[in-house]
Parts: sequence; structure tokens; C-alpha cells
Amino acid sequence: MFYPATELVLNDKSQVYHLGLSPENIHTKVILVGDQDRVELVSQFFDSITHRSQHREFVCHSGTYKGKDISVLSTGIGTDNIDIVVNELDALVNIDLHERKEKDVKSQLELVRIGTCGILQPEIEVHSYILSSYAAGLDNVAYFYQIDSSEDERDLSIALKRELGLPPEIIPYAVKSSEELTNKFRGDKVHEGITITSSGFYGPQGRQLRLATHTSQLNEHITAFRSEHHRIMNFEMESSALFALGKSLGHKATTICLGIANRPRKDFSKGYSEEMRGLIQYVLDRI
Repeated sequence: MFYPATELVLNDKSQVYHLGLSPENIHTKVILVGDQDRVELVSQFFDSITHRSQHREFVCHSGTYKGKDISVLSTGIGTDNIDIVVNELDALVNIDLHERKEKDVKSQLELVRIGTCGILQPEIEVHSYILSSYAAGLDNVAYFYQIDSSEDERDLSIALKRELGLPPEIIPYAVKSSEELTNKFRGDKVHEGITITSSGFYGPQGRQLRLATHTSQLNEHITAFRSEHHRIMNFEMESSALFALGKSLGHKATTICLGIANRPRKDFSKGYSEEMRGLIQYVLDRI
């Protein structure tokens, strides 16, 4: 298939449009962070850095860590940015940008999101590590693509719609993380479960300031949710699109977050820089 200039948009013949990256700039192990300042926090652990770039909010450092080639890339906030990031990362490794044609031999990326989140179970302490077994999307990005769902994913989506008391226009979708990749980050100090991916920070996450919302009881429904062995652990804003697009394009994806707020207890971190450094080290040692 040939991809014309209006579909595969390039800055020149070798750079994808938004990320500003060429294929030689990126490795197959990619750590994704929302905050562009967190890129340097990750790359400070590298033994060497072979590439640095910034284009818009997309900061990328590539290098080595204990003999592993790793890239770290900022995505900005939200699933709309994840749509850009995953499609352009895939284009970098699986489309010949000069010929504008799909490559015969495909490359598989390992995409690990490191983020912050709000904890939704009262017994889990602030600064805990939360690992996503599933992401439940309250956004709509996945609905624009032909994405196949497993029976487990479909059943979980139905249960979420039935139990969460969402506005009728919101249809959640559930996507499983890569079992192989997620398994690398399981451990005694890690809490694993469903991650809710929200399309916003205030009303879509059950917060209300001056504008009345339809979600005043959302967090209570989420905390109480049970479906077989599944519980909802946290809120964040990127993982549903990351898992849905990543899986459908043949890549592995997972998310591990630092919990900086316990929403049921209304407890917020008073500072988490050292805890974030600990999580980064944890991921780098296992990716």
C-alpha cells in the first residue's frame, strides 16, 4: 500500500510530522512519559545518550542502559496525543518513509508508559506503584479504528457500562495490556488491576468545581466495581488508546504509574520526586 503525503505527513523525506523523528533516532524499547521534563529524568540513568530532540511537546532521548538500547519519549497529556505517538512510532519502524510503503518485515515495539495517577482503592497508599492489567477507556479514540476485542475485553466493557453509572453517551471499552510485557513489572510492592483512562481531569474524573457535572458519584461506583477477579485501581489519561492501538499494530504495551493521590481518602502527595526516580529505576531494570 502506498501512503500519499496527505495521509503519511512528513517534515521531510525522513521525519514523521509531529514527533520530528527519523527511524534511526528511535529504539524498539520505548518508555513513554506524559511530562516532557520527565524525559531528562529518565535519561539521567542512561549510560550513554545517542540522540536528543524536541519537536512541539514531543521530547525524545535515546541511549543505552546496562547494555540495552532504550528511547524515552514525552507524549503530552491525553489519548489524542497517544493517537499521534503510537501511529508515528509505528510508521518509523514499519513504513519505508522514502518509498511511502509498508515494510515486508515488521518490527515490534515495547511501549512502557510511566505516569502518575489517582488511586481509587482506599487501602492503597499514596506513592504505591500501580500496574495496569487492563485499561478501560472513557475516551473515544479506539472507536475510530478497526480493533478486534477478545471475549474477556467485551465482557469487561459491558460490566463497566452497566455498573459505573456513566452518562448514556459514554461507552467504555476495555483493552488488556501485553501479558508478556506486564509480567516484567509484577512484584511484591506493585498493585495490579484495571486502569480507568479518562478524557479529562475534572468532570471526567469525578471532580467538580464551578460547573456542575454528571459524574458526582463516579468515583464511588468505580471503587465498588467488581467483575470476577477485576478491580479498578486508578485513574489516568493515556493507557486505553496506548493499549488499543499498540496491540492492533502488533506492539506490546503496558503502563505502570506512581499513585500521587488517594481519591477515596482525599489524600494528595506532598512531593514525589524521589518516589518517581525509584519507579524509573524499577522500570529501567526490567524493560
